[in-house]
Amino acid sequence: MGWRFGRPGTVEDRDTICANSRTAEIRATTMSIQVGYVALDFTTKTHAGQQVSLAKFRGRKVVVLYFYPKDESAVCTKEACSFPDAYEDFVQAGAVVIGVSSDSVESHQAFASGHRLPFILLADTDGSLREAYGVPRSLGILPGRVTYVIDKEGVVRHIFSAQFSAARHVAAALSMVRQLAQG
Repeated sequence: MGWRFGRPGTVEDRDTICANSRTAEIRATTMSIQVGYVALDFTTKTHAGQQVSLAKFRGRKVVVLYFYPKDESAVCTKEACSFPDAYEDFVQAGAVVIGVSSDSVESHQAFASGHRLPFILLADTDGSLREAYGVPRSLGILPGRVTYVIDKEGVVRHIFSAQFSAARHVAAALSMVRQLAQG
């Protein structure tokens, strides 16, 4: 499945802008996803070896999609471990949490197991999902840390970007998820 997102409007108005997740062949210019845009759809493997698609959650769940630099680094581990601390709050508010880094499925398996992470981790080994979402690099070299909150209709409602403020990502995401749950 190709990755798609669109400017503000309906899901039917989306423009195809990106690439096949297997080859990461860019078919069009990548643009940063912004609040109000329809989130880019993707299908890829989880740390548990299952296929997951963003479209699977459409109409059912709010999605917290967070990009982080690396499994087991100090800040990334702090962020990943902050999500389980608030995980039940996310679930009760009708959300699913998905973490994305360029680490392998095997690295994610060890990371999730070692820290008892109850949420989905995606292996973006070629960086194509990160590129498609327009996640910037910090200091020109570090993969960025960006959290997107996507509503049940697939529209991005909140973006938080801060390379070294992992706990704030969780708090900001939970606040937006709660706002969306209240209608």
